[in-house]
Formats: sequence, C-alpha cells, structure tokens
Amino acid sequence: MRKWFSLSAIGHDRAGIVADLAEFIYGADCNLEDSSMSRLGSEFAVLLLLSSTVADADQHLASAAKKLEWEKRLTVFIRPLKGEPMRGKPYGVDTYEVQASGLDKAGIVARVARVLADNGASITHMSSELLRAVQSGTPVYRMSIEVDVPNQVGENDLRRQLDEVASSLHIEVHLKRHPGGARR
Repeated sequence: MRKWFSLSAIGHDRAGIVADLAEFIYGADCNLEDSSMSRLGSEFAVLLLLSSTVADADQHLASAAKKLEWEKRLTVFIRPLKGEPMRGKPYGVDTYEVQASGLDKAGIVARVARVLADNGASITHMSSELLRAVQSGTPVYRMSIEVDVPNQVGENDLRRQLDEVASSLHIEVHLKRHPGGARR
C-alpha cells in the first residue's frame, strides 16, 4: 500500500541542497512526486510530496532526516498524509492569476489574500519579492498569486473588490483568468 508524506526543509542557501535532499529521499525508499523550491533571501526552502510502498517508510524518513539535519545543517519537517493527495484542478473552479505591485507597504498580502478568502478562493501558488526601483532605489513590492475561484463567484465582482484594495493601498492589482483553467 502506498503511503504519502509532505516534507518541508530550509537551510542556508548553498550548492548541493537539492542533490542532498534527492539522495535522502532515494535512500529512504521514497519517490519524489511533486516539489516546490525557492531561494528566500539567504535561505533555500523546499516543499516536497513523497510516496513510498515500504511498510516502515515513516521510520526510514525520520532517521534519515535526523542525519540530514546534523550533517547538512537543514531543518526538516515530515508529515504523513491521510490518503492519496488531490491531483489536478478541483471541479467547479476557475483558475486566475492575480498580480499586484506598488510601493512597499504593510498590508498588501493581507488585504489581497482576505478578498480571495472571503470569496471562497484557494491560493495554489504564490510568489513575491521586494525590489528596488532602478532610478530611485525606492522599495517596490511585487506579488503573483495563482488561485482557484469557485465558479459561482462573478469575475467582475472579484475584480471590483481587488480594485478597491488597489485604490486604498495605491498599488496596481490585475486579475487574469487562465485560459481553460490551465495551470503552470
């Protein structure tokens, strides 16, 4: 019987982290099913979905994770999942991309995310970064969110609510429907 696990890890960014994690997963008799990895400042963060058909995979992962933490200075968290993870897009949703940018200020993520949550939307991917404007050096915040929105939520109503947030924060927010609901 196949078992599923989520794994998160973070450590100081350096060459070889992905290789170390891949060898760890292979050595624990697991298969890497899905991944998301990113450099965050001087750290490297990883989210992984693993599976295994080995009866004591959870023990293999736990003992190998301790070794990985000690030898490679990574912080590793493993969580067993109940049942098989959801695959593909859920029924009854449309996929949108929300882009926000403007002068950096507190509340951009909180306000945009609240509008999405209040409309029953589920964020499936989000990335953001703080940049410096080339000429002035002014901090500019840029965010991209992929979100599944229930079909019954009107696109124009959602756009109006996001426009209100944009206006109140003096930023730009754009909502774009993915053609056919396709994901990256």
